Amino acid sequence: MPTKSKSPAPRRGRTAETTNAKIEQLAGSTAELPLPHLSTNQGTRIADNHNSLKAGVRGPTLLEDFILREKITHFDHERIPERVVHARGSAAHGYFQVYKSMSQFTRAGLLNDPSLKTPVFVRFSTVAGGSSSADTVRDVRGFSVKFYTQEGIWDLVGNNIPVFFIQDAMKFPDLVHAVKQEPHHGMPQAASAHDTFWDFASLMPETTHMLMWAMSDRAIPRSLRMMQGFGVHTFRLVNSRGDAHFVKFHWKPKLGSHALVWDEAQKIAGKDPDFHRRDLWEAIENGDFPEWELGMQLIPQDKEHSLGFDLLDPTKLIPEEMVPVTPVGKMVLNRNPDNFFAETEQVAFHPGHVVPGIDFSNDPLLQGRLFSYTDTQLSRLGGPNFHELPINRGVCPFHNFQRDGMHRQTISRGQVAYEPNSLGNGAEFRVDGDSEGFQTYPETVESPKVRRRSESFDDHFTQARLFFNSQTAVEKEHIIAAFRFELSKVDVPAVRQRMVDNLAHVDEKLARRVAEPLGIESPDAKAAAGQAGYREARINLPIEESPALSMIGTGDGSIKTRKIAILVSDGVDSASLKPIREALESAGAMCKVVGPRLGSVTSASKRQVEVDATFTNMPSVMFDAVLVPAGAENAKTLMANGEAQHFVLEAFKHLKSICVVGEGAQLLASVGVEEGETDAPAGVVVAATPAQQLGENEEAQGIAQTFVAAIAKHRHWDRAGVEAVPA
Repeated sequence: MPTKSKSPAPRRGRTAETTNAKIEQLAGSTAELPLPHLSTNQGTRIADNHNSLKAGVRGPTLLEDFILREKITHFDHERIPERVVHARGSAAHGYFQVYKSMSQFTRAGLLNDPSLKTPVFVRFSTVAGGSSSADTVRDVRGFSVKFYTQEGIWDLVGNNIPVFFIQDAMKFPDLVHAVKQEPHHGMPQAASAHDTFWDFASLMPETTHMLMWAMSDRAIPRSLRMMQGFGVHTFRLVNSRGDAHFVKFHWKPKLGSHALVWDEAQKIAGKDPDFHRRDLWEAIENGDFPEWELGMQLIPQDKEHSLGFDLLDPTKLIPEEMVPVTPVGKMVLNRNPDNFFAETEQVAFHPGHVVPGIDFSNDPLLQGRLFSYTDTQLSRLGGPNFHELPINRGVCPFHNFQRDGMHRQTISRGQVAYEPNSLGNGAEFRVDGDSEGFQTYPETVESPKVRRRSESFDDHFTQARLFFNSQTAVEKEHIIAAFRFELSKVDVPAVRQRMVDNLAHVDEKLARRVAEPLGIESPDAKAAAGQAGYREARINLPIEESPALSMIGTGDGSIKTRKIAILVSDGVDSASLKPIREALESAGAMCKVVGPRLGSVTSASKRQVEVDATFTNMPSVMFDAVLVPAGAENAKTLMANGEAQHFVLEAFKHLKSICVVGEGAQLLASVGVEEGETDAPAGVVVAATPAQQLGENEEAQGIAQTFVAAIAKHRHWDRAGVEAVPA
């Protein structure tokens, strides 16, 4: 039978300490494989795993074959219900460490001890699609962090967008039913571009702010490692004196926030549906551990109404120019799961999992989630004991008198299963108003009970306008293009019309631009104002733009983990390629040699250059930049290869950095990318073949540094002429 491992299994490429209290705990539930023989789940050794027990070699299979029955029965029950939303997920282990004590704001231990590395398990996900949908669809991304603290588990269950579609949990089933595939034919999968979603959205003006984010580049991230995370709701921090602050949680990636372009995202979905999952896994395996900084926006309890909008409204954010984000700690992901199902699939998050010092607000969407998450885990994981699954167990002891239920694993000794009692240890045991433990903030609650939306939630357009105004010109164009694409998939003209009428309350030019190709009338703001869900309300914000809402220019300026394709064929100049490649890799980039075939090609100097991938199995959409080395024969062969031509032309269209050395420039020229009268197109580095002398490679390093500077910009949005590229 399987034995229990004593320590986490070593992993390729790991360069830092990756064990912690949670990893050590999981090791006790981890089976070491393979073993030299097979057995049943009861430990009976299996002699033949290829043939069932039959009455004669051509006779019927016998019911007494308990080995077959166990194997087939287990297989038949291996699947569990997938998550209704966030079904498609990827996850990793790591740790969180606070920079300095936050005791003036919270008594939570993990936020007060800078020497403490709190274990975390983080799951990223798409929202709308099923578990087998593609990674790069246009969608909100889940960003959920499970902290295994010494005071219990804290789950910060958020998204990569700081606001949400709706204001009240009562509408959540309607939202999800609308965005999921339409029930009469089960299409489309993992997409919001269809009638039912936009019908719902056009009738619910409160969705407008979130729609601006969802139609922006935030919804097609380049990598899970390159997207922000947000707690979405307003929470409370409470210190040891009982003083409270409202708080908004932010995760900011060290590598910056970067996106795909839409054409690229669609192509990757077909070329590699696991693009984001693979990227996260490989980065961690290679020792390139993703890192985020946790930030907080803190608002004193008595300043709740000072911002001009309602902190309890989940369709609103707090502009950083009004309340700065205070950096408080860092999170590093440094270990991949050992088993996807046991960890990534079975992990159970819940916004109601908090520790002393962290409390809730009256956000009506958050309040509904506090009920819903327990209910959904009961359905998915088979009963009330989902907290006993290894990935969900806390690292601190737990004790209560909850007993029994499906899948109970703890063997609770003793006579008593109630409280108060005096039979457990011979003395009276009573928990009745203890000053220790979780204390709910004693907020004064107004009455009477009502089913009504607060008037302070009524402004649906001011922050949507703020978001749009805060985008660069190219980001605005992407939002317009996204609305056009999505609404062009809507069959009912009245739905398209209602939506652009709503957008007229955000920005009249935006609405007109979106409406132009949709075969409908010009946007009519008055028509939108006549809809049932419209509210005539406006927030007076002190700012019209918030630069923090733009993704352009984020990150540390490095090219760490960026993937560079080096296009080669026979005759490549390996002598000049080698120092350029070494300089790129020393800057943190990951280079792959891409050629017409696997194996190797022969360089001009008759050396063998190993090929990692082909033009077809790793096309340009899998890379961040392209290098075409020198070599006359290399250039001639590449120019005669349609796949190689398409590779560079597509990279050019997607605004990626391209470096061509010596004769490599001929490949670009052959597909119509010419140098201008004064300079090459933006982001295109054209360099002469560097002189090669023994021990001298300064020219090659100079080429590499120019290329590095271009790659660090992520995309070259000012590149001209890409609209005419047919790639």
